[in-house]
Amino acid sequence: MKKKRLIWQIYPSYLLIILVSLIAITWFASFSLRNFYYRQVAFDLEARAQLIKNQVSKKISMMYAAYLDSLCKELGKSSSTRVTIILPSGKVIGDSHEDPSVMDNHASRPEIKDAITNDDIGTSIRYSHTLKENTMYLAITVEQDGKLAGVIRTAISITKIKQVLKGIYLNIFLGGVIISFIFALVSFIISRRISRPIEEMKRGTEHFARGDLDYNLPIPNSAELGSLAASMNQMAAQLREKIQTLVQQKNEQEALLSSMIEGVIAVDSNEKIIKINRAAGELFGINPNNIQGCILQEVIRNVDLQKFTKKVLENHKLTEDEIVIYNKNGDQFLQAHGTILRGFEGIEIGALIVLNNVTKIKRLENIRRNFVANVSHELRTPITSIKGFVETLQDGTINEKKNAKRFLDIISKQVDRLNAIIEDLLGLSRIEQEDEKSEIVFEKGKIKDILEVAIQDCISKASESNITIDLTCEDNPVANINALLIEQAVVNIIDNAIKYSEPGSSIQVDAFQSEEEVIISVTDHGCGIEQKHLPHLFERFYRVDKARSRKLGGTGLGLAIVKHIVLAHNGRVDVESEVGKGSKFIIALPVSSFQ
Repeated sequence: MKKKRLIWQIYPSYLLIILVSLIAITWFASFSLRNFYYRQVAFDLEARAQLIKNQVSKKISMMYAAYLDSLCKELGKSSSTRVTIILPSGKVIGDSHEDPSVMDNHASRPEIKDAITNDDIGTSIRYSHTLKENTMYLAITVEQDGKLAGVIRTAISITKIKQVLKGIYLNIFLGGVIISFIFALVSFIISRRISRPIEEMKRGTEHFARGDLDYNLPIPNSAELGSLAASMNQMAAQLREKIQTLVQQKNEQEALLSSMIEGVIAVDSNEKIIKINRAAGELFGINPNNIQGCILQEVIRNVDLQKFTKKVLENHKLTEDEIVIYNKNGDQFLQAHGTILRGFEGIEIGALIVLNNVTKIKRLENIRRNFVANVSHELRTPITSIKGFVETLQDGTINEKKNAKRFLDIISKQVDRLNAIIEDLLGLSRIEQEDEKSEIVFEKGKIKDILEVAIQDCISKASESNITIDLTCEDNPVANINALLIEQAVVNIIDNAIKYSEPGSSIQVDAFQSEEEVIISVTDHGCGIEQKHLPHLFERFYRVDKARSRKLGGTGLGLAIVKHIVLAHNGRVDVESEVGKGSKFIIALPVSSFQ
């Protein structure tokens, strides 16, 4: 059902009250006016009857019938009033409008009966067959010597009274219509004055409902509505402050959750997602913006997480465990912390799970374990060899000059190997420490000069195997570098190329500058490296051919040092290789990283 506006609820009520009041007043006024007119006519008829009574009170009898009839006709003609004189028996002896001899007995007439019965005055309004119209009759008694001598009756037509009353009624009706119109207009204005402030408040509340809490309601003149409007403006201001506070808190919460590197998942008691932050979405490869209200198992298909969530909800206490995410890029290890999520009144509403990605820590622990094992293994071999030959010398072989010299040469070679391993470890550690403390000094330098020095350092060793080293580099490649470290990295790569190249082959060193990087490449034509070894080449102590590497005097740390030097320059290192055709090591240094 369509709702009506307030003005059309108030105004019809006012209009109905006005119309009912006017109708009631008009009816009462008409009734009172008619009664007033009838009373006035009755008073007039009584006065005329009294005048006639004074003239005929001594002569009412059959003896004076002719005189009385003549008098009635004369008086009736002069006063436009019907005059009738009746004996106590009801016989008419005089009438102004009719011959008494043909008139009926009037003893039964209501006015006559009232006058005789009450010894006073009798009145009646009825249709007159003589006058052929409605007539008002008034009768008074006449006494002689204390006895009823007769009744004098005066009568007048009320048709003229009704005509006068009709004119008055018409005027009253027209006045009522005019007054009704005026009152209707006034009531409409009053209704508008009442409804307009309420409609303005309605429009204001619509502004509030749309979120426009800066809108101010106008204050009406009415004390009640003015107080209501002021209260609503104050309510809107308080709501605006509270909403701003809530929005700010929500934004701070969102910023906090988005900035966290830990994954955060909040679920209710039915394991439906309440909130999940960006870090958790990235961990499980989902979009955190459109999964609110979804069941956790439907969104994240991880058995460990599902079991952990159920455990938290069932235990009702702080719970810790490890969760593993299995994917094609490698397993990820998460340290999970779960606790009960409570509402404002302390009621349990779900669980809060915080996930720390400890994959790097796990990998670092593995690297550390492997590093310790590799160092121990690398050091144990020369130490065992040295110890064995020393014990052999102590057992008397030292007196055999030929064997003693051979054993001491082997011991010296193993000591040199130990020294090389320790030097490489110390160098690698120094690079890492200086990089962490930002103590490496970078200067703008020409790449060609560094490559020439590095080739010069390796030319002697290359000549032993009749290997040539060719350089292709223009003068323009320039970058912010630490010349000694870059030289060491290039020397390590060229040294590796010499070790694994066939005698009589060549090594190509190239360098050029693009818009963003300086690219240095060292290409050999040696035995090449299988693809499965490429991702691990720059790990510490990793060897493709361990026996050959040790035979050639490698420590297993050369390429690891290259990697850390390049990373310290904010660059990258890569390798391309094909078995039987050779390898290509690439160093890319940014041009503007340190400018």
